[in-house]
Amino acid sequence: MKFQSFYDAIQIDDLSATPKYLQLANSIISAIEDGILKKDELLPSINEISFEYEVSRDTAEKGYKYLKELGVLNSFPRKGYFVANTDFRQSLKVFLLFNKLSAHKKIVYDAFADALGDHALIDFYIYNNDYSLFKKLLNNKKEDYSHYVIIPHFLEGGEKAPELINALPKEKLVLLDKQLPGIEGEYAAVYENFERDIFSALEEAREQLRKYQSIKLIFPENSYYPVEIVKGFKKFCTKYNFDWKVLSDISEEPIRKGEVYINVMEDDLIPLVERTIELNLKVGSEVGIISYNETPFKRIILNGITTISTDFRKLGAIAARLVLENSKEHIEAPFRLKLRNSL
Repeated sequence: MKFQSFYDAIQIDDLSATPKYLQLANSIISAIEDGILKKDELLPSINEISFEYEVSRDTAEKGYKYLKELGVLNSFPRKGYFVANTDFRQSLKVFLLFNKLSAHKKIVYDAFADALGDHALIDFYIYNNDYSLFKKLLNNKKEDYSHYVIIPHFLEGGEKAPELINALPKEKLVLLDKQLPGIEGEYAAVYENFERDIFSALEEAREQLRKYQSIKLIFPENSYYPVEIVKGFKKFCTKYNFDWKVLSDISEEPIRKGEVYINVMEDDLIPLVERTIELNLKVGSEVGIISYNETPFKRIILNGITTISTDFRKLGAIAARLVLENSKEHIEAPFRLKLRNSL
């Protein structure tokens, strides 16, 4: 069959979070590096790609145009696309595994990808905090990657993760966002110090917090967030004599004047704001709100929500540096308080 070797080389994975046009482009680059595609070799048409891989014509065309912009492919009118350049090598191929794709995780991804630039191909997967899917994705990996960059957060089953991660070559491993006990050998890491970070951020906001009588942390049961956040919160409240409470469900809790609420999960912020407005309580004087994780919309809502957050852009950029330098450093990510009108 015409183009059979090409079709055999192209991998489009429906489980991957990498856009399909990039999967197509990355596969073509790998096929060129492996000698499957030669210089001046004609590629299947956009219609043929669309049919063979059950993707839209726009996806196929976007993949080809992306490679044309990189100078890998070129095209002739009515003849199609062909390999224009084989004199390159992208030695970095990254298996990137996130627990979820939220607004702040997108910031991490964008910073990571931007910092790597054209130096690496990225296969991006999301396991939705599900250990069984995490295991499946790692066990099914078919490529030989130069690096494995992994965020290890699980709702349950996470105690088995170190054994799975230890099977990876440590010189290729970068743990992101969280330190995971039980990982052996020399590997790279960019991580949050969850207990100390929340303690230090609340300590910095102590003057503003003194306006209120109590502080309540909304920390849902079965959360993938580390319990070290609760430890740091309790440690702060105990040291500075604040009344405190840890809530599992904001919908069940009366909202009263003179209280500060700290939401950890994004899904709790809007209900908290809505209930506060319904009660005609003034945010920033009668009720305080602090939200975990900085995202763009928090700068706008209620004229600004105070956040305590890792610098996600720096976290992604540092991870990329560790990949580019093949470093084995362990680096604590910057964590910041952003004081706004909600406190």
